[in-house]
Amino acid sequence: MVKERMKIHVPGFLANGISAGIKHGEKKDLGLIYSTIPAKVAAVFTKNTFRAAPVLIDAERVKKGLAQAILTNSGCANAATGKEGYQDALYVSAALSKQLKIKEDHILLGSTGVIGTRLPVKKIEGGISKLVKGLHEFGIEAAEEAMMTTDKYPKISIRRGIVGARDITICGIAKGAGMIEPNMATLLTYVMTDALIDAKALNTVFHQAIDSTFNIISVDGCTSTNDTAIILANGLAGNNPLEKAQARLQRFRDMLSDVLMELAQAVVKDGEGATKFISIIVEGAKSRSDARRAAYSIANSTLVKTAFFGEDPNWGRIIAALGSSGIPLEKERISLAIGGLPVFSQDTPTVANLNKLKGIFQKNRIDINVHLGAGDKSYCVYTSDLSYDYVKINADYST
Repeated sequence: MVKERMKIHVPGFLANGISAGIKHGEKKDLGLIYSTIPAKVAAVFTKNTFRAAPVLIDAERVKKGLAQAILTNSGCANAATGKEGYQDALYVSAALSKQLKIKEDHILLGSTGVIGTRLPVKKIEGGISKLVKGLHEFGIEAAEEAMMTTDKYPKISIRRGIVGARDITICGIAKGAGMIEPNMATLLTYVMTDALIDAKALNTVFHQAIDSTFNIISVDGCTSTNDTAIILANGLAGNNPLEKAQARLQRFRDMLSDVLMELAQAVVKDGEGATKFISIIVEGAKSRSDARRAAYSIANSTLVKTAFFGEDPNWGRIIAALGSSGIPLEKERISLAIGGLPVFSQDTPTVANLNKLKGIFQKNRIDINVHLGAGDKSYCVYTSDLSYDYVKINADYST
């Protein structure tokens, strides 16, 4: 398996990103990913009740099992825009269909930006011709740039390896820094691969990979209206077909999970205003569900987050968050360690060196380990701290 950053491309895929005038200035705001042939598709979408228009359209189109293009705009979420917003999305989809000369139901859509504003269809329609003409094999980075909103840097991950007796490529791009909570995929992320894979197998491994990567992160505990994760597999690698119950399918899933985990962790590290990357590992739980609830109770605690930002070794906030998780706990069985330093056990403080604990809080990456003493199930969540800059970014986001 090779991890690459130079000349990012996937056989059979073209991409581009341009400025269509949706955002102020000359920032890229319209991106396109295009497979030269129809590709197998799988997707996961937000569980937010107010699903954006592109999510509603995509959820229906992926049921047919094939897709060929993903058009994404930033600067406008096209969410909470009613029937008009839905028609706006269809209008843009039809315009792209004519330019690409492909079936309209093979086009998927993504939007990100301010909720409650109509899609600037004329600007997008005016940019589609330029977008299509500029498609090229090394355009993935431009497409990624066009997706970004409050992201400080692009998020791209690629792996190459031998699967099914052929070299295959898996490349993923993602945008996301705020409104990050795992109620499916927690952002916009698109994966391209030239692997030849059965549709059911693709759907299964994609959901599994999402569940163990993007569904274990949180920045602010907020679930977006637009969360979308899509994978396109065009089969041009010509490998032995990947199907269920095959060892080579596991190899593909491992590569896919590596790509998605790199992207998921990049989202946390790029969290709005984030200065710390924090892993919360809960072990010894009676059930995986209990471990998950405990981990997220800590991860989404504003008091815990602000303590880490302020580098204040106030470990009691972690205990308080754990105690409010709603799961059964036996206090005498609970233990807590931060950065490998034991701080609490048997309902009693155990930290002996406060200066050492302060030093741990000053690090950019911090591990929190909780043991519940109730069973053998575990769960890990990645999160970030909460800083002044998070408030500044979101206090005037729409203006």
